[in-house]
Amino acid sequence: MNMVNNLKKTALFAAFGLNSMLLSLAASADEFELSGKVGFEQRYFAEKGQYEQQLEHSQTSIFIEPELYWEWNNGSDTFTFKPFYRQDEYDNERSHGDIRELSYIHASDDWELRAGIRKEFWGVTEFQHLVDVINQTDGVEDSDGEDKLGQLMLNLSLVKDWGIIDLYLLPGFRERTFVGEKSRLRASVLVNNNNISYQSSAGDKHLDLAIHWSQSIDNFDIGSYWFHGTNRDPILTPVTEGNKVVLNQYYNQMDQFGFDVQATIDDWLWKFETIYRTTDDDDFWATQAGFEYTFIGVFESFADVGLLVEYGWDSRGEGDENSSGASVQNDIFFGSRLAFNDMQSSEMLIGLGADLDHNSFSFLIEANRRFGESFKVSLDVRLLQSTDKKDLLYGVKDDDHLQLGIEYYF
Repeated sequence: MNMVNNLKKTALFAAFGLNSMLLSLAASADEFELSGKVGFEQRYFAEKGQYEQQLEHSQTSIFIEPELYWEWNNGSDTFTFKPFYRQDEYDNERSHGDIRELSYIHASDDWELRAGIRKEFWGVTEFQHLVDVINQTDGVEDSDGEDKLGQLMLNLSLVKDWGIIDLYLLPGFRERTFVGEKSRLRASVLVNNNNISYQSSAGDKHLDLAIHWSQSIDNFDIGSYWFHGTNRDPILTPVTEGNKVVLNQYYNQMDQFGFDVQATIDDWLWKFETIYRTTDDDDFWATQAGFEYTFIGVFESFADVGLLVEYGWDSRGEGDENSSGASVQNDIFFGSRLAFNDMQSSEMLIGLGADLDHNSFSFLIEANRRFGESFKVSLDVRLLQSTDKKDLLYGVKDDDHLQLGIEYYF
């Protein structure tokens, strides 16, 4: 209980301090803007964990993510600094900090130069982002892979009549973060964060390269790319350390080609992503495709209801002794998105994913609503079910949970 009280006091203190800084900056320089958010998060797990040392039912954490923005030269030059820190009640690995963004951008009429630590997102599908490759996954934030670590980069964007070309130099690599022994939503064998190896002799100093093209043609938004560098997905190898088994991380080199397209036709959104990845260990194709249909103004209200269906396929299948396989190899997803279009920006997403090769499924509800001008409350529910020990969901089958989040924006 003392830990929870300390977390709450820290959040209030951080909010007060950042508001004071905002007032000071506003008084001294109009070109500066300080904004951001602080948040409180409470998880409740319905059952005890499967493994020893795991927390039982309740998990509390707080986070802070301020953002300093500065522009000059009539907006042609901008600087952004966005640090992040989370303090978790139990999991030392989940208590962590990161620089999500520390970047300078210069914009001209038909080109833009971006340098520093940034996040770059590619993709159009809802339930899996195959083509999103630049940033490393922040695995301690959540298990859905949506949160990313900042990536050091130099990016030149060229605007042409035939599309936008982005050239990337990516110096340095960041290992994926993994939760600790006390955490829920983890596998039975822990990942070793201290024994990490690379195929490249440069290790985490390898210079990665990427080129991305995007264009809008009538109702179609199209993107394609080539990436050469360190694989963002580690190969996890079990080894014995003392009296326990852990997973060592190995990062090989890869070339990946990606393509995505989204077609907007009346009330339909058609979505498609595919990648081809080649490494010394394996070559494979993967695809995620589906559609979203939106009913506008249901029951003569302001609310819109969207229905989503997606299918994911991976040529690696379930894997064998020479392949790690894929988490989404023959899976179908159904969902519904409800947008109330009210003053409070109330939204809800309901999703169901089923593995067609295993007796397993995942169910989620994500709902959020704004209160006043500064607060947002979110409620997430996740249910996980698997009876096949070969299935990745089997390791978290007892981790059904409800998560309440409260965020204050300044």
